[in-house]
Amino acid sequence: MTDFTLTARRRGEQEEYTSLSANFLHAQSGSSSGTGQPSAPLVQEIAITADEAFEGVIRIAVPVPAGTERFFLPGFLYGTNRGQAPLVVDSKCPRLRENGEFPASPWWMVRSDRLSHPCAFAYGNGRLSGFAAAPYFVSCGNQRKAWQPGIQGEFDQYTGFGCSLRPGEVWYTLGYENAPWFFLDSHQYSPRASLGGNCFRLERGETVTVRLYRFDIPAEDERALHDALKWVYAQYHEPPRRLVSVQETVCEIASAICSDAWLPEHHTYFGFVFDRGDHFEYNSLPSISWTNGLSAAVPMLMASLRLKDEEMRRQALECIEDIAGHSVNDRSGLPYMVRQDGQWSNCGWWYDRQHTPGHAAYLVGQSVYLILKAYEWEKRECGINHDGWLAFAERVIARTEQSRNSDGEYPYILSEKTGAGLEYDSFSGAWCMAAAAYYSLLAGDRTYLNALMRSEEWYHDAYIRHQECYGGPLDIDKNIDSEGILAYIRGVRCLHEITGKEYLLDHLRDALYYEYTFKFCYNSPVKVPPLGTTGWSSCGGSITSVTNPHIHPMSSSIMDEMFYFLSKREDAYIRSRLEDTLLWSCQCHNTVDGEYGYGRKGWMSERFCHSEGLVKEKYPDGTPASTWFALMPWACGSILEGLTGEMWTRTLGG
Repeated sequence: MTDFTLTARRRGEQEEYTSLSANFLHAQSGSSSGTGQPSAPLVQEIAITADEAFEGVIRIAVPVPAGTERFFLPGFLYGTNRGQAPLVVDSKCPRLRENGEFPASPWWMVRSDRLSHPCAFAYGNGRLSGFAAAPYFVSCGNQRKAWQPGIQGEFDQYTGFGCSLRPGEVWYTLGYENAPWFFLDSHQYSPRASLGGNCFRLERGETVTVRLYRFDIPAEDERALHDALKWVYAQYHEPPRRLVSVQETVCEIASAICSDAWLPEHHTYFGFVFDRGDHFEYNSLPSISWTNGLSAAVPMLMASLRLKDEEMRRQALECIEDIAGHSVNDRSGLPYMVRQDGQWSNCGWWYDRQHTPGHAAYLVGQSVYLILKAYEWEKRECGINHDGWLAFAERVIARTEQSRNSDGEYPYILSEKTGAGLEYDSFSGAWCMAAAAYYSLLAGDRTYLNALMRSEEWYHDAYIRHQECYGGPLDIDKNIDSEGILAYIRGVRCLHEITGKEYLLDHLRDALYYEYTFKFCYNSPVKVPPLGTTGWSSCGGSITSVTNPHIHPMSSSIMDEMFYFLSKREDAYIRSRLEDTLLWSCQCHNTVDGEYGYGRKGWMSERFCHSEGLVKEKYPDGTPASTWFALMPWACGSILEGLTGEMWTRTLGG
């Protein structure tokens, strides 16, 4: 396991990587220790010296077992990113395929901060192999060092990670490349760039030391990844900053939404509120959930009950009542997705990206789940039974429970005419499972329990076991994402509450661990304002998908499910990840007017650009910005949902 290959590419020369000697470099391998197992990875040091001044990228290639075709660069690549799926789609992302055209390639290289953890792994032939290494270097006086927690110094340069199918290798680079293409987002991409600001520089006679932590683990399946990631997390963990309390966060965010985002004539919230300096500009972004509607209203209801704010509660109830009372399509028995100009339909902002017209299971299941959550909170906190809400859920679930295929999987799209399943092969249907499981728990109705247990097993074995959950949100063409797993986590928690079956806790753990592969373990040195100038922390925030490379707040919504698991089993890893999620959630909004360069106190957007990806917002002078300049209630809702539950009671008093 001590074998590796070193090559380099010098600035101004050909794209190919050539030997160190051809680039006037030489290397010496130092002492090594460890076994390669998760508790004791093989520690391997490599000293690289420049015989002449060097400016370029140095690549260390680590071999993986022959025939390996599944690679994991957390947050960026899962398996092959569905490399064998059709490539001609609207939303594109890096795909790993031996023979393919754009956006597929047999190899990929990427800057370190596109990954949530600084590591690269491969699974095949019953083993998991790979390594972890520093995500960037710092300068300490006249010496450059690989960063890890506790090492101080001025930021010097990012490193990079990559992989290759033929030969089977995982890569680490000093300097970096985004190659063979750079993806700004799913619709804007550019070919491999000439070397420039991405170069690593060595003066003549200068030596830099690289440390690799290498793993070689027996693996029953891809879930062995988590055995290694626990060690990587512990090695590189850097907690988020502590800013304001849970109670302050809830009060500030919810008060801002209540005062600045309510749209009374439409009984809902604006999807975007933009600060234009002397006025606010609004975008309604109609949707019953996901990016508006219940995703904002139900957390606002929860916040209002914690804060005892009746005006806030009145707004939230008005939105929930409007959707529960008017959104159902009588032909299909399912809720329409949007209302525009007084008309209900399924033609949301994402509609033209769907392959099949109809009701999206993502929104159908999510809307039912959220209405049930509102029902539970109103009953528990106010003693009020909203029987119409329960009837809404019962009616919709009766249709979705008939829509499973023979595998037990819910549809991706359901018919607008009949409610029948039209398109499958996606993890988004887990929202229908979560809704039905929640209904079974609240209503004490076990009619669907056996079928739900079968569906849960299918989703676990077909998706989670292989660390490849795809097809959650509707705008990414069934690419790998971190959103669908949030539905599954809710559903399996409800099923465990009902049945008490121990293996469901195993599945809940597996699902939480998968979500954590998207969750940053350290605080990336963001260089673009405002994130790079406010002290914002990336640790605890989760990358949304391999398609849309930004951190968003949606994973904050499942803090209660983390608490639930910990109430049944102690798990130090989950406990630490919960703490990260809490701290991250309390430092992303304006704690004073204009803190993030826009808006009032309490405002928060969806988009936190931790890397080069999705940096499209501009300041008035045209310079790039690392967040959206907008108040986005649905995104805020994810924070509110997470903080107003068990976390509120456990942290009461600040």
